[in-house]
This record gives sequence, structure tokens and C-alpha cells, in this order.
Amino acid sequence: MSQAQVERVELDELVCWRVRQGRSELLVAQQGAQVLRFQQGEQPPLIWLSEEAAYRRGQSVRGGVPVCWPWFGDLQRNPAALQAQHANPAQAAAHGGVRGLDWQLLGIDSQDDAVELRFAFDSRQQPLADWAQAASLELRIRLDQRLHLELSSRNHGDQPLALSQALHTYLGVSDIRQVSVAGLDGCRYIETLDGWQERRQQGELSFAGETDRIYLDVPPQLSLFDAGWRRRIHLQASQSRSAVLWNPWIDKAKRLSQFADDAWQRMLCIETANVWDDCLELAPGASHSLGLSLWSEPA
Repeated sequence: MSQAQVERVELDELVCWRVRQGRSELLVAQQGAQVLRFQQGEQPPLIWLSEEAAYRRGQSVRGGVPVCWPWFGDLQRNPAALQAQHANPAQAAAHGGVRGLDWQLLGIDSQDDAVELRFAFDSRQQPLADWAQAASLELRIRLDQRLHLELSSRNHGDQPLALSQALHTYLGVSDIRQVSVAGLDGCRYIETLDGWQERRQQGELSFAGETDRIYLDVPPQLSLFDAGWRRRIHLQASQSRSAVLWNPWIDKAKRLSQFADDAWQRMLCIETANVWDDCLELAPGASHSLGLSLWSEPA
């Protein structure tokens, strides 16, 4: 395989890194250590980036793989131990705060068959608003025949640290109405659109309306079958038992920022997570690594 090519680029207000490895291309923003786009060869991108994406300091870019940390979603929907670490849970930013902050680039290492980017965030150097915990993050992004993400959290404080988190992966699809997800059969899930009731999945998941579900006791691998593009996208997770599946559908899409009215047709979020009863508690000095590998094959 040919040597990787790494290029620093500026997209409006954001510093980004474009990586080419073989026939694969990856785009990563230093803000939030956010993967923005991933494409293999001539096939459509595996990771979707909004056509209306805005590259502004202080705000997450719509699409890619935003890092949600040190909590996922609305803090008030998280466990009491997690809320207790925040001075004002009702005013807490959705999905934590690290998506809109610059991370430190630790290094870019290139080999014959792979390239790895390493980013770090430390709350002792960049405190989050109303969250006085001492913790650090490192995200390793490795591109070889597949894309690998490893998000490592470490507790530097002297008390246990409660966390929820997600790699909020936007996947590109031909038409959401022509895709299905395998691997969830029999799993419990929280139906957030109907009173946060717990239900159980039967068979493969297909889509005919707005979807916002937290799946629990999820197996390590999920697969998305796309009939329109005749491909399967595989997601292999580690140190995760929960996943969030999300598509805004027609009405909500019209209210989203950086999102075309018809973009709901072209994306599906499958978020590798530690949420709900899969949340973390790190002892002083302890660490945890959440992993995701992503690839596709013809179907």
C-alpha cells in the first residue's frame, strides 16, 4: 500500500487534517477531534457530512463523528451521580462540552499500511463550565483498511468520576427507507419518543419515521444493510453495551441547524456509547477506552 498523505487544511474557521491512505480518504477537525468524513475508493462516503455544514469555532459540525463527553444528551436524563458533578444540570450543554473546544494534536504517525492521529483534551487545562472535575481524554484515529476510533478517559481526581459518552457516528445511506440494521434482535431499548418506555426489539430494525432509541445489552457488532448502494457497513465496538440510533425524519429535519430539509433521507446515526445503565464510574486514577472500528463490504 502506498505511503499515507497528510495535509493540513483550513475550512472557514476550523483547522482540519485531510488524510489519504491507499484509496481511502479521511477528514478530521482539530476542534472536538471530530472526524468529519470517511470515504473508501469510489463508493459513497461511509461517514456522512451535511451539505450545509458550518465550520465555526465553538460549535459542532453537523455530521461526521462528534465526541459526546462527559455526558450524553440532556444531562438531566443521566444518572443522579453524573448530575451531581455539575453545578447546574438544568443549564448544562447537551452532549457535554468537548465537541466545540480545540483539542491538542499529540502526533500523526504514518506507516506503510496505516496512519494514526492522536488528539487530547484535559479539563484541568480547559475547564468545562460548571463541571469542576479533573479528567483527560485521548482520541486515537487510525486509518488502515478500516477506520478505528479509540476514546480513552482518565480520572485525575481523588473521588469517583461518573461519565456517559458516545461516538456520535453519522453514516451515509442511499435512502433511509431502504436500509436495515442487524444485530439488535432481542435487545431492550428505550423509546424516547414515547415516554421513555422500555421495549424489546424484534427482528432487524428498519425505518419508516422519526427514530430516537437507546439500545441496551447490544452485541459488539452491528451491521447496516443498504439496498440502494448494495453495501453493508459494519460497526465493531469495544467496552460498550449501549448504542443510540437516530434519524430526525421529515418534520424535525426542518428545525435542525446545518441540515437540509431533505437530508434525513441520506443519513443514519448509530452511536457507539456508554449510556443509561451502561454509564461509567471511574475510580481515582482509573481509565476506560471506548472503541469503534468501521468498514464496508459489497452486499
